[in-house]
Amino acid sequence: MAEDLTKGRPFSVILKFSLPIIGGNLFQLLYTLADTIIVGQTIGEDALAAVGATTVFVYFILCFIQGLTNGFSIILAHSIGARDYSDARRNIAASIYISLVCTVVITSITCAMAGWIIDIMEVPLEIKEDATVYLVVVLAGTGATILYNLISNILRALGDSRLPLIYLVFSSVLNVVLDIVFIVPFGMGVGGAALATVLSQLIAGILSFASAIRRYDVLRLRKEDWACSAGKIMANLRLGFLMGFQMSVMCIGQLVMQTSVNSIGTEAIAGYTAATKVDQLSVLVNNAFITAIAAYVAQNFGAGDNERIRKGVWNALAITEITDFLMIAIILIIEPYIVPMFVSDASPAVYGYAWDFFKITLPFYPMLGLLCVYRTSVQAMGNSIAPFVACIVELVARSASSIILASVIGYAGVVFSSPLAWIGADLIVIPSYIYMMQRLKGKR
Repeated sequence: MAEDLTKGRPFSVILKFSLPIIGGNLFQLLYTLADTIIVGQTIGEDALAAVGATTVFVYFILCFIQGLTNGFSIILAHSIGARDYSDARRNIAASIYISLVCTVVITSITCAMAGWIIDIMEVPLEIKEDATVYLVVVLAGTGATILYNLISNILRALGDSRLPLIYLVFSSVLNVVLDIVFIVPFGMGVGGAALATVLSQLIAGILSFASAIRRYDVLRLRKEDWACSAGKIMANLRLGFLMGFQMSVMCIGQLVMQTSVNSIGTEAIAGYTAATKVDQLSVLVNNAFITAIAAYVAQNFGAGDNERIRKGVWNALAITEITDFLMIAIILIIEPYIVPMFVSDASPAVYGYAWDFFKITLPFYPMLGLLCVYRTSVQAMGNSIAPFVACIVELVARSASSIILASVIGYAGVVFSSPLAWIGADLIVIPSYIYMMQRLKGKR
């Protein structure tokens, strides 16, 4: 059942809405962990490095897709909060049109440029062929990624965070099975791991789409809904593209980081890959709160309840920071077992690179929590400028650290890129949130 996020105690409403998303994101993490663990254990360290060397570009595309569909969901949630369901259906139709065009454009351009991307990222020659195969297969499945994220964000805008989880759990299990089948008996290598991920996400998208239509009347679009105005399409495109661009800008910084790591060598790539895969545990949990906060703030903004927004943001901040400290503790406990989980016979250097990543990054998780809560709240209230400026600050911080600081202190300089980016972005979005709330209070 979808939930009305404009009613009930903010703490319990946000937490209840977040839990299924956390579960879904953890299973999404299983997608990437399944690829890397099975690849590393069955094919070897070089194959793990091949997957890791290209993962950040795949994440770059995923960031744009998630930002794009998140933008659609914010506009839809405003309509839901205002109880304007006719407008909501037209917004859904507009988001579908835009998604179809984006699928064609992104897939064709990225697949055509795959070889150039591999060269630009300075992927070592010994893993270049495997890295290219993995990248092309995943990029060819861009449509599956867009379908799943579009339906999931539509459902969350309606207040339903459970239905996407149900099908993602099924798809995650299927992904593990297909990974093993494609890699071991079929001998398809890293290409099989990529194909398993694409097929699993496609199935999740199709099943959630079919169930959503049966469950929610607002998704049963009528003929007049498809004739949505150019203004409606432009409104969705404007916010969706801007949010997608913002998230992509953040990923460009990570792309620079990965390129710097790639230039160090295969051992650095393997250690960095193992560490960042586990680091995704915290990132995905924070992303779950981002999704919940976006839906909560957007619905209440549409309903005009500014005081409820303020209370919800404080409660979301408390939940997020407590969770981040728990993530720090969990990662410190399991740290000695992380590299062996991915590579059965790793060199001591791989262990060292992984530990260096954690000892630098973990103390700054609370800064990431602040960024997630305040940036999302500002975006959900329709302010796309401050988050964009924050993204530029992140890009500059990541790139400068990866290039300049890394030239001075090496690998550690690359790892320091993320904490510096989080702090810089916090200095933009937190004052922006305070200013926006003061303005809304003055309009009451």
